[in-house]
Amino acid sequence: MHAITAVACGLLALVKAQQPGPVTPEVHPPLTTAKCTTHGGCVVQNTSVVLDFGFRWLHTANYASCTTSTGGLNTTLCANEAACAQNCVVEGANYTAAGVTTSGSSMTMRQYVDASTGGVSSASPRVYLLNSTSQDYVLFQLLGQEFSFDVDVSALPCGENGALYLSEMDASGGRNPYQTGGATYGSGYCDAQCPVETFKNGTLNTSGTGYCCNEMDILESNSLAAAFTPHPCFDNSTNCDKSGCGFNPYSQGYHNYWAPGGTLDTRKPFTVTTQFITNDNTTKGTLSAIKRVYHQGNRTIPSAISGGAGDAISATWCASVDGTAAEFGNLATMGRALERGMVLAFSIWNDNSQFMDWLDQGSNGPCNSTAGNPSLIEATDPTTHVVFSNIKWGDIGSTVAA
Repeated sequence: MHAITAVACGLLALVKAQQPGPVTPEVHPPLTTAKCTTHGGCVVQNTSVVLDFGFRWLHTANYASCTTSTGGLNTTLCANEAACAQNCVVEGANYTAAGVTTSGSSMTMRQYVDASTGGVSSASPRVYLLNSTSQDYVLFQLLGQEFSFDVDVSALPCGENGALYLSEMDASGGRNPYQTGGATYGSGYCDAQCPVETFKNGTLNTSGTGYCCNEMDILESNSLAAAFTPHPCFDNSTNCDKSGCGFNPYSQGYHNYWAPGGTLDTRKPFTVTTQFITNDNTTKGTLSAIKRVYHQGNRTIPSAISGGAGDAISATWCASVDGTAAEFGNLATMGRALERGMVLAFSIWNDNSQFMDWLDQGSNGPCNSTAGNPSLIEATDPTTHVVFSNIKWGDIGSTVAA
């Protein structure tokens, strides 16, 4: 009892702002990455990952939840920004319980974790890459550069999505006097689907509006299908190219390219390299193409499309497959976001409403209409997971050994 009283008293001293709570320390899992140049090779970066702010426990000094059963905020405790900061603190995360483990340059993300009552529960984590100080996100300036990583999607069935992408979030996570944790606690998420969340860039979202920003989906995938897609936004406001001009080998007629035992054998790990090429081959030009290259074992995998530019997204491609591409400035808008800097996000998730049909069903993949049902995945593939590793970025041609 004395210990509980002491903790509560200490907590009361903290609630002048949205400060860290005393129950679970926030310990970021380390994930080493590398920055590369053509003349100097690759230099290891002491980075780490942080779980999204929305996955955390917000509570009062008496340990009452500041959120409701539907996921919103208790409006009595959080009537406004100052009241919420005065009444509530945010706890650190148990990353293993959230489905995230790291080792060196490798991170495993699990859809399901063991539940305390038996069976499993859906974790579906989303994390972001922090810089060496763990105070701010790494801002990737990839215009005229390339980005490489290894991935193992062998345990991702139909309906699962192991995703690695860039989002034009604020580097500090919207840190402010009322929400002092910022990026350290995974704050500030946005994307081109304009999600409506309780906090908008670290500020209490009393208006209930969406938070839109440029998004570059470098990889959305399972073992049966994959896509990479730019989603530019007009002025980073409330209007984005939500569908985007994605490239999916299966939808182009290459049904045995991304597949177990296919040209790119998804039963085994492989390297994904994405090059953001400009019209003048500099880091200040206009984005003219987003090119994809794969390596598996000791060989470079031929592109699904053998002619022309291979597996690449150009302005011409976008205009042909995306009727709204011109409205959002096509690739040029995406290029400006890549030049300014974007935050790296990782997630694993499934889809209760559409069963991930936009990724792996019909013309997009071989999965049937019910294979992506999360209830079915939980029953038949409760250990489903994805592994991301060996993240490198830098000059074009510098991240993968010849």
